[in-house]
Formats: sequence, C-alpha cells, structure tokens
Amino acid sequence: MRQTWTWHFDLPPERLWPVLADTNRFNEAMGLPPYALEETPQANGTVLRRGKGKAAGFTLEWEEKPYEWIHGRWFKQGRVFSKGPFRTFGPNFTLEPDGAGSKVTYTLEWEPLTLIGRLFGKKLAAQAGAAIEKRVLTAVDFVKGARPTMFDLPPPVLPEGGRARALAAAEQVDRSTYGNGLGAPIADYVMTGMASDLVHMKPKLLARRFGVPTRPAVEACLASVKSGLLTMKWDLLCTNCRGAKVTAMALSELPRGAHCESCNIDYDRDFERNVELSFSPAPTIRPLLDGGYCLSGPMSTPHVPVQVVLQPGERRSLAVNLPAGQYRLRTLHPGTHADVDHTGGMFPGVRITATGVEALPSGTAGQIEFHNDAGFEVAALVEDRRWTADALTAPEVISLQAFRDMFSEATLRPGDEAAVGQVALLFSDLRGSTALYERVGDSMAYNIVRDHFAFLASIVRDHDGAIVKTIGDAVMASFGDPADAVKAAIAMQHRIVEFNEAHENHRDLSIKLGVHVGSSIMVNLNERLDYFGSTVNMAARLQGQSEGDDIVLSRAVADDPAVKPLLEGHEKREESVALKGFDKPVSFVRLLP
Repeated sequence: MRQTWTWHFDLPPERLWPVLADTNRFNEAMGLPPYALEETPQANGTVLRRGKGKAAGFTLEWEEKPYEWIHGRWFKQGRVFSKGPFRTFGPNFTLEPDGAGSKVTYTLEWEPLTLIGRLFGKKLAAQAGAAIEKRVLTAVDFVKGARPTMFDLPPPVLPEGGRARALAAAEQVDRSTYGNGLGAPIADYVMTGMASDLVHMKPKLLARRFGVPTRPAVEACLASVKSGLLTMKWDLLCTNCRGAKVTAMALSELPRGAHCESCNIDYDRDFERNVELSFSPAPTIRPLLDGGYCLSGPMSTPHVPVQVVLQPGERRSLAVNLPAGQYRLRTLHPGTHADVDHTGGMFPGVRITATGVEALPSGTAGQIEFHNDAGFEVAALVEDRRWTADALTAPEVISLQAFRDMFSEATLRPGDEAAVGQVALLFSDLRGSTALYERVGDSMAYNIVRDHFAFLASIVRDHDGAIVKTIGDAVMASFGDPADAVKAAIAMQHRIVEFNEAHENHRDLSIKLGVHVGSSIMVNLNERLDYFGSTVNMAARLQGQSEGDDIVLSRAVADDPAVKPLLEGHEKREESVALKGFDKPVSFVRLLP
C-alpha cells in the first residue's frame, strides 16, 4: 500500500537536497526518539542490524536495511518489522528538476503486520505524511531565508542551573585570549540547537554558521572546553564508513586501532586521515541522549553519492552523472574495493562478489551498471575518496598555538608516536644577540629578546601555526600549510625592521629563517608534542644557511603551488650546498632582503 504527496518549489534540487535528505534532523523534528542498533556480524561478512523503539504509541522491533540513494535525486529506506502494526513501512523521496525549480515527491509504502495495521494503516500513513509535509515546507522556507531556523521545536529541557552555567562559561570564554567574542554565540547554540547537530560539533561548520574564519572558531571551541561549556572528543573514524566508532577525551587515550561493528572490519589509527576533533555540550549544561535519530541516511555519509541494495543475482542500471573526481567502489561488508579516477563521461560498472568489488568496463554515459554476483543481499556504493573538508584533523589542531597553550597535557601517551604526512616547520634564530648582551647588559638584553619572542609567537598564531619550542634565541614553529609558514616568515622579517626602528640600542638585530615541509614523527617529549625526523633536521640546517634578514626555503616549499604566488615580486636566488647529515647537495631558494 502507498500514499503520495507532491510539492513544487522554486529552488533547484541541489539547493533542496542537503536539507530534505537530512533524515537525522527530520526525525528529531518529528519528535522521534534517538535509537541504537544491535549489529550482529553474519558468516558471509555482512552485518544484521536490528533496532527497537517506540513511535506513535507503538512498541517496535525491526531489521534496518541500508538506505538507498542517488545524491540530489532520490532516497528511500526499508525496515522489516517483527513487532508493531506494520511488516514494512518506509519513505521514498524524489527530487526532479521542474523548470528553474523542483518537483518533490514523498511516497510512504507499507505492508500491515497486525489488525491495527490493516484497519488504521491509511490513517497512520496520512498522519505521518502530514507531519512530514509541515516540516518540508518549513525547511524549504529556511533555505529561502524566510525563517531563522529549519524547524519549529520546543526549547530543550536543560538541567537545573544549566542556563546559568552556560552564561557564566560564555563570559569566561570571552575573557580568555582565545575566545574571539564567540562565547555567547556558542552558548546560545548549545542551549537552543538541535540535538543531532550538537553530538559532533565541527568547528569548521560553526565558523560558517557564525561568519568567522576557521581558526577563531577552533580557538573558541577549545576555550569553551576550558570554561566548562563544551567537552572535546577525539574521534577515531572508521576508514570504511567514516563513523566515529571510538571516542576519547584526550589523544593519550586514543587506541592505535579499532573495530567497526557496522562494517565488520578492523582498522588502524591514521592521525592525518581518521582522527578528528569534535565537540559536544558539557552534560551539566545540555545532556544528550545516546543514539541517533537516523543512523544511515544520505547526509550521515555525504561523501557517498550513490548507495544501492542489491538482491542475489540482481542486475540494475542507475541513471547517475558523477562529476570528475576520485571515487571508490565498495560494499558495506568487508572485502576488496576498486578505485576509479573519473575524468567525466562514462563511468565504470560495479560487480560484487563474495570477496569484494571489481570495476566493470565503462558503459553508457550517465548510467552505472551494478551486478551482484555475491550470492547474498548486499549494499554497494560509490564514494568520494577525498575526506571531508569539514573534518578538523589531529595535525590541524596540533599546529594551532591555542591547543598547545591550553591542552599541552592532552597529548600522546609517553612512548607513543604518530606519523604526520605533512608538516611545515619554521626555524628562526636571532643574529646579533650576543653583541646585544655585551652592549646593553643581561637584564635589558633579556627583555629585548623576550619581546622578540612575543611578536614571533603572535605572528605564528596569526598564520595558523604553533610554537613547538624555543632553544636559546631560536624558535621552532609548525604549520599545517607551507604557504602559512612562508607568510609568517615574510611577516617576521617585516616586523623585525619595525622592531629595530623602535629601539635605538639594537638596530643591528636580524632574524635568520629556514622553512621546510615534509613528513615527520610526532611524539610526546617532556609533556609537550614535538617533531622528529629528517624534515626537522632539514629545516634546522636551512635556517643555519640564512645570513639574517633573508629567508631560506627548501625546494619542496618553494615549489608548492600555494607558495609560488607569494614569492612573486621578491628578489630571490637559487643555491645548492652540502649539508651535514645529507648525502647529496641540497638545493634551496633564498629570499633576499
């Protein structure tokens, strides 16, 4: 049995999809409770997912089938109930271009299980459809900018004293060095936001919400943890489904690997790819219930543009136009996968066997062929191999001065180490400091050197970097992006000129700078995160080649696409020199003063 609702909107499907396909938010807005699934691995490698819950006064038990969807076009869900009024009950959403707008169709399909389901199935479906229609219309108004929130929700019930705690914590955030005036907005979001948005608060999304750059948003979240407004969570994401299967409050508590029950696979910790920092409200301010409102909808895995459930032996052709990009063909159960570098046009087909996935020759443009030769029901998908740009990875966090200042203790456990695929390291040294001490005396010279450290630290922070350590008159700083390191180096040379001009007694001070980028090993040394390896040695050696007032860049830095535009207009000289510890002469670029 089925019932259908249709709407026409003056917005294209690509504007509506991120909202209408957000089943997690829709279910919360409908008043449905969060739920968890019992996941049982099967002999063939698939996972049986069973859920329990209540809705509309009925106690429900069901097997949850994976959602199916094509990004921007349609999605549907199937549940097979063993308890409740229906044997099956599920939605089918489609979005079609309609001139400059969209035609949206919502269909509820159900099969009765009990007498109540047979007698009142149509009425219950009509009630569910009316509730969906109300929220579809308000969600579309939100996209148009006609309303401030997506849904009309009752205010959450906060614990006694929760609001007072939130406001006090917000004031503390705004008094801190790293609050950036975001204490009040974060507190308001915590007290009024949808629970589904607060379970894993992503600072990059908050930055867009508050209209600020990423770094101030990250800093404010870290300051909010210190004030008691938020808690931080290091999530070890499954490399297959990218779900947060293990969560720890500190890096030192994060294991080297984990098991994903949803995918039935073991996976390793990779700090650059699958360790993400997220935040959630402090439980004393806004406790959140366990579970999710929808655990497998299209927006739960936005990196997956296509997912389809296939019966044994099924052949299916789907109308899909995927843009050029890097994709992976895989299933939801363990096995081999196939990587595709798609340049546009025809896309390879997908063949599933009991051991994994293989790519079929490309067929018709705009179509993808799926063949299930596995001998059992399987969910096949096409995923974008790039990790989401909204994830705040461990190397990004560690390269921020705010994290090192506020959470120096929340590092790796002693003896633990982590490989970092790319880190840009800047080494500085102060030339002329020895003569300064002799000329003005130890006390005054020390104050001058301390002031020089202060402006270096300020420049490093302003360019999204962090001071790793100081060594005598030298500084070691780290950056996630080599372009940020070069911008900081240029700013340092400009600043030392102004610094000298402001002080008659040290006009001869200059800074020696070297910058290199590469892989490194991150360790916990003396309760501080530090870097070791050839990248560190190279950066230090290049700083030694600096003559003062100049900047020495490794070829890896100078050749970086984001760095090249920064060097335009600067007088530079290419050089090569034999460096201690390196077998071959090292080429570098010297930016002249």
